[in-house]
Amino acid sequence: MYVTPYIFFYGNCAEALGYYEKAIGARVVSRMTYGETPAKDHVGKDQHDKVIHAVLMIGNTAVMAADDCMAKAPIQHGGYGLTISVDSPEKARKLFDALADGGKVTMAMDKTFFAEAFGSVHDRFGVSWMVICEAAH
Repeated sequence: MYVTPYIFFYGNCAEALGYYEKAIGARVVSRMTYGETPAKDHVGKDQHDKVIHAVLMIGNTAVMAADDCMAKAPIQHGGYGLTISVDSPEKARKLFDALADGGKVTMAMDKTFFAEAFGSVHDRFGVSWMVICEAAH
């Protein structure tokens, strides 16, 4: 058994996927739009280019994503966060800075009692991220 995060976006999923590819080196391994499926008959033509399902690999972890074409208001992300664990403070800083670009830092990247480097940020899409390089044991 395992859990796969699934992030819903408000019409900007494709933009977010491209951002994550550049910012953190993620890889989009599959992407399908509403217009490429029988679902196209259930959404407006203006939604046909929106993502109905995508799989994004971040390191060895799959994260799924889609546009929620039924949402009546922008998606509010809250109550969860995605954590990226890396093996050096330098990598942590690079990823943190990339995710913080256009976003909001909620805890600045710094050394803590539990990590060589740790920080948290809400990226430009409102998704909450924590980046950590754990302390040597």
